[in-house]
Amino acid sequence: MKFPNDFLFGAASASYQVEGAWNEDGKGLTNWDEFSKIPGKTFEGTNGDVAVDHYHRYKEDIKLMAEMGLESYRFSISWARIIPDGDGEINEKGIEFYNNLIDECLKYGIVPFATLYHWDLPLTLEKDGGWINKRTSKAFVKYANVCFKAFGDRVKNWITFNETVVFCRLGYLTGAHPPGIENDPKKYFQAIHNVFIAHAQAIKDYKKLKQFGEIGITHVFGPAFSIDDKPENKEAAYHANQYEIAWYYDPILKGEYPEYVLKQLEEKGWTPDWTEEELELLKTAAPLNDFIGLNYYQPFRVKKNDIAEEQENSRENSTGAPGNASFDNVYRTVMMDDKKYTKWGWEIAPDALLEGLRMLKADYGDVKMYITENGLGDQDPIIEGEIVDIPRIKFIEAHLKAVKEAIKEGINLKGYYAWSVIDLLSWLNGYKKQYGFIYVDHNDNLNRKKKASFYWYKQVIEERGESL
Repeated sequence: MKFPNDFLFGAASASYQVEGAWNEDGKGLTNWDEFSKIPGKTFEGTNGDVAVDHYHRYKEDIKLMAEMGLESYRFSISWARIIPDGDGEINEKGIEFYNNLIDECLKYGIVPFATLYHWDLPLTLEKDGGWINKRTSKAFVKYANVCFKAFGDRVKNWITFNETVVFCRLGYLTGAHPPGIENDPKKYFQAIHNVFIAHAQAIKDYKKLKQFGEIGITHVFGPAFSIDDKPENKEAAYHANQYEIAWYYDPILKGEYPEYVLKQLEEKGWTPDWTEEELELLKTAAPLNDFIGLNYYQPFRVKKNDIAEEQENSRENSTGAPGNASFDNVYRTVMMDDKKYTKWGWEIAPDALLEGLRMLKADYGDVKMYITENGLGDQDPIIEGEIVDIPRIKFIEAHLKAVKEAIKEGINLKGYYAWSVIDLLSWLNGYKKQYGFIYVDHNDNLNRKKKASFYWYKQVIEERGESL
């Protein structure tokens, strides 16, 4: 079987992680420009001031994407480049950069897939309360409309937000991302709700413009599975999926928050301050979502948490490896002897992706989906000058097989975006693990080099995955 002709083979990046040029051409400061410079927040003090200099080298990078045969490039727009203070004057130089980037993609027939928010918030808004202040939601809607009007004649695929769970959880529960607040569930749930209100209004505004593209949101997809058949562990898995999946997917696709979580928030005093009007907005916007994006890296194996210890929040333990208790101490993620893991302790489980996709279809019906991120973080071996990233090839191959099987079963999957197109800056861990098809040499003027996976992915795209 080949992948259908309307299935997009792509790869992804994010503005802060690739662009650099942090203070050029009128760009405003972001929360990350400040946060990454606080000692100890990032590995060896790395930051996005230069990153991999995509801002100045986008033509070279897009030419490489075209050589690889990439059908679509998922990139994010830096809000502070477009509106430096978040909700004031528009910066024409910022508009010009993304116009050039989009036109460069189209020159090679690469479909631009734009994410409006991939975590870099204008600093002015962060200082005024960030996502717990409704000003930020209103400002986002203004910014989204500016982008729709500037780029919507050529961009027909839009993602509003990337991984709300990550920037809210790491921002308000673990303190590992800006604004660096720890253990404040009330703020955590409020921030999520304010993001979803911004998403709902932006979608409604987009539809009014009649640009005839599609718009959705991208969520982390990490389905939880019980480690065994014990009732208490199955309950723990149910709880995990309610808080990690239903809480994020229900308001977008069903227009309301899940009862199970709502009840518990009420008991604990964590219910967001919301209005009837906002809840109504979620309802009316839900049917307007054209798709949901899934960032799948790993599932979670969970059991009831029976250890009463308080866990120290650190940069290292906020990055996804199992072993942590949930923020409410109900369950704990565990590493299992019979599973395979990356060097960073993330489970490699294409079978769990397929199982999870079946769960989504059962819960949400025939919703259109894209895998908007999936990939392997590794330390790529360099042998005689060549970057021989065979583990990445094996990882992506196994997950593409699962995607192929899902399509065969009638699951509505329309694209796969590998994370990432090029080796980029990790938010917290600098350059110590690589994800890209294209290597960046930090000891040699950021020179680009094609990895083994580059040639492999090119072939997969050419054959439309037939020989996977």
